[in-house]
Amino acid sequence: MEFLGDSQNHDSSETEKKNKKKKRFHRHTPHQIQRLESTFNECQHPDEKQRNQLSRELGLAPRQIKFWFQNRRTQKKAQHERADNCALKEENDKIRCENIAIREAIKHAICPNCGDSPVNEDSYFDEQKLRIENAQLRDELERVSNIAAKFIGRPISHLPPLLNPMHVSPLELFHTGPSLDFDLLPGSCSSMAVPSLPSQPNLVLSEMDKSLMTNIAVTAMEELLRLLQTNEPLWFKTDGCRDVLNIESYENTFPRSSSSGGKKNNLRMEASRSSGVVFTNAMTLVDMLMDSVKSAELFPSIVASSKTLAVISSGLRGNHGDALHLMIEELQVLSPLVATREFCVLRYCQQMEHGTWAIVNVSYEFPQFTSQSRSYRFPSGCLIQDMSNGYSKVTWVEHGEFEDQEPIHEMFKVIVQKGLAFGAERWIATLQRMCERFTNLLEPATSSLDLGGVIPSPEGKRSIMRLAHRMVSNFCLSVVTSNNTRSTVVSGLDEFGIRVTSHKSRHEPNGMVLCAATSFWLPISPQNVFNFLKDERTRPQWDVLSNGNSVQEVAHITNGSNPGNCISVLRGFNASSSQNNMLILQESCIDSSSAALVIYTPVDLPALNIAMSGQDTSYIPILPSGFAILPDGSSKGGGGSLITVGFQIMVSGLQPAKLNMESMETVNNLINTTVHQIKTTLNCPSTA
Repeated sequence: MEFLGDSQNHDSSETEKKNKKKKRFHRHTPHQIQRLESTFNECQHPDEKQRNQLSRELGLAPRQIKFWFQNRRTQKKAQHERADNCALKEENDKIRCENIAIREAIKHAICPNCGDSPVNEDSYFDEQKLRIENAQLRDELERVSNIAAKFIGRPISHLPPLLNPMHVSPLELFHTGPSLDFDLLPGSCSSMAVPSLPSQPNLVLSEMDKSLMTNIAVTAMEELLRLLQTNEPLWFKTDGCRDVLNIESYENTFPRSSSSGGKKNNLRMEASRSSGVVFTNAMTLVDMLMDSVKSAELFPSIVASSKTLAVISSGLRGNHGDALHLMIEELQVLSPLVATREFCVLRYCQQMEHGTWAIVNVSYEFPQFTSQSRSYRFPSGCLIQDMSNGYSKVTWVEHGEFEDQEPIHEMFKVIVQKGLAFGAERWIATLQRMCERFTNLLEPATSSLDLGGVIPSPEGKRSIMRLAHRMVSNFCLSVVTSNNTRSTVVSGLDEFGIRVTSHKSRHEPNGMVLCAATSFWLPISPQNVFNFLKDERTRPQWDVLSNGNSVQEVAHITNGSNPGNCISVLRGFNASSSQNNMLILQESCIDSSSAALVIYTPVDLPALNIAMSGQDTSYIPILPSGFAILPDGSSKGGGGSLITVGFQIMVSGLQPAKLNMESMETVNNLINTTVHQIKTTLNCPSTA
C-alpha cells in the first residue's frame, strides 16, 4: 500500500501534511492544568455545558477538554490500583512475618505441665493439609482459566495480578435482588406472581471469581459497544431492513480461544440488532433492566423467570453506574412447542456519558447453575440514550449460540432459525409497547366510556390495568413449560400438540388449576387474526364459553397508540337468564413486530367493583385464557400466523385419577373445539 512505501515516494504535499499534524500538538499551560485539576477534584464527569464553559475560559477545543478528563480518570484509576496493590503487598508481608514469628514461638514453647518442649506431632498432618489445599487451588485455577479462555479469549496467566476488584460489603455480595415494590409498572403489587427461579444454596464467590467476573464484564462491554456502533462489515441488511451479524467478519474482529467450543456442527449462532424510540427516560429504563423482578414484569412474553444470584457491585453514587450482577434467566416463546432457553449471565451497567447508558449480558458458567440446554449468550444488551422530549433511543443486540437438545418443531423452525423468535426486534417491539402501556397507566382516563362513570376514578383505572397485567403474566406462564415455574406437566404433547400442566391455586376456592395449550398455523396475517379475535362482534363465532350469545363492551381503557391496544370489560347476554353476574376482563395488544396477545378471564361483578374502586386486586382469583399470535417468518403473500391458544380451568375436590380423566378431557375439548371454530369461520382448512 502507498503509505507503507519508501520515504522517497512521499511528495512534498504529504510532508506538509505531516508538518501540520505536528503543529497541532499542544501542551497545556500551568494555568490551564491548574484550572482543569481544580474542576476535576469537584466533578470527574463534567457534562457538555461544563466542558463548553471550560473551553471558552481556557481557549481549548471541547474535544481537548473531553480527552483531558478521560485521560485524567484513567490515570487516577491506575494510581488507585497501584496503591491498592502496594497496600495488599504490605499486608501480605506483615502476615508472612507474623506467621514466621508464630512458627518460631511454637518451636521454643514450653509445656506448662511438665516443663518440656511439646512434641511436634502435627508436621505430617500440616503438610498433608497444605497438599490438599494446593490441589484445590490448582483445580480452582484450572476452572477459572478455562472460563477466561472461553469468555475473553486468553488464558488466566495473561490476566493482570489484580483485576480491578470492586469493593463491596458482605451484605451487598449476598443480596439476592431488590425487593422494593415497583409501583410504576402495572401489575407490580407485592403479591404479583412474578416468575422466579429456585433459591440457590449459600452462594460463595471467591476473590478470583469476583475478579474474573469483573474482567469478563468489562471485556464484554467493549465488544457490545463495537457491535452497537459499527455497521458494515460487521452487520448487513436482510429482508430489506433487519440487521444481521456477518459471522465471518465477527470472528475476524473478535477472535476467541479454540477451547470455546464454538465450531461444533450442532451449534447454531443467532445474532440481530434493532433500535427504536421508547416512551420512557433512560434512567427509568436502566432501573427496570437492572432489577430482575422489574425486567420480568417489563417482558412478560419473553422472560419466563429471572433471579439475581449476587450483586458483585451495586453501582456508584447511588445509581446503577458500574453495577455488576450475577443472574439466572429463562427466555421463552409463547408456545408449548418451543423449548425455553436458560442462561447464567453477568449483567453489567455502565454510564458512558451524561444521559447515555449501556447494559451488557454475557454468559458465565457457574458451578451451582447447570442448564439442561446448551445455550450460550455472547455479549448482548442495549445502548440507552436520553432524548430531549423525555423519551429514549434504545439500540438492542441479541447474540447467542445454541444447541437444540431436540429437533425444532416444523411449525416454528423458520422463526427460530432466522433469529426472529428470540431476536433483538422482539425485545425492542415489546419494550416500546410496554413503555406505552406504562405511560397510559399514569395518564388520566380519556375514553368516553371511562368518563361515563363505568370506571369512576384514575385509581380505578390503574387498579384495572394492574389486574389485567397480572392476567397477562399468568397466561404467559401457563402456555409454556418452563423448568422453573410451579407448574407440573400432567400430559405431554398428544397427537394434536396439546400439552396439559397443573399447579395449585393460590386463591380461594382451594384446588388444582389445569392449563392446556397448543399451537396451530393459519394462512392469514397476524394483524387480521388479531382483529378477528379481539372484535366482540365476532366473539360468539369462536368462544365456546359464550354459547353463541353476543357480548358488549361496557368499559374501555386505551393502552397505547395502536387502536387495538386496550383493556376491555365485556358483558355477555344470556337469553335464558335475566340476571348475569359474570363479566369478562380482556386485554388485547399488538406491537411493531406483529406479535399480538388477546387474553381474557371471567370476573364476577363484586370482584370487578373492587378493582374499579381502586382497591387492591392481588387477591382476586383469575383463570386467564386466550391467544398469542406470532408471524410465521414467511414473506409469501405477507406471511401467515402462528397462534397459541391456552385454557385454564379450576378443579376442586376431585381425586387424581378422576382429575386426569374428566378434567383433561374437558380442557382438550375446549381447545379442539375453539381451534376448529376459528378455522371454520376464517375459511381455513381443518388441516391447516
